[in-house]
Amino acid sequence: MIAGILQALPEHPTPSLLDPKVGLFVWTAVVFLLVFYILRKYAWGPITAGLEKRQQTIDQSIKRAENALAEARQISQDNERARREAEADGQRVLREAREAAEALRAEAAEKTREQIREMQEAARSEIEREKQGALDELRTEVASLAIKAAEKLLNENLDADKNRKLVEDFIQDLNGN
Repeated sequence: MIAGILQALPEHPTPSLLDPKVGLFVWTAVVFLLVFYILRKYAWGPITAGLEKRQQTIDQSIKRAENALAEARQISQDNERARREAEADGQRVLREAREAAEALRAEAAEKTREQIREMQEAARSEIEREKQGALDELRTEVASLAIKAAEKLLNENLDADKNRKLVEDFIQDLNGN
């Protein structure tokens, strides 16, 4: 049965794929132009708009990143400057504290020396007072002894001028010692 059908078909030469067919070319060109028009109208515009929008977004992101980098560099410089200033202030405060401590130490040493001098002066004046008191007491005792000696002399001889001269000489000798 198949053999009968094949025999009933007219014999045509087999077409070659390389043979040009004008109808196929025209339809292919029409379909290509139709697809090109549809793509251009509905796909190419949105694709290019999306690409341009994407390019703008990338450019803005790059600008923001550059601005952020410049700001970060500025902040870094400000921080470095602030660190150096703080370090200098710390050194200054440390130096001032050392100077103040040295001044306090020197002041305390001077105050101690002054107190020692005052105590020595007080001791000297106390010694001088006691010495003077002892001398006064000694003078009083000597005067008392002189009076007793004078009494004895007066009792033995009644020459007052001579006795007075002897007592004065005796007191002057005591003041000299």
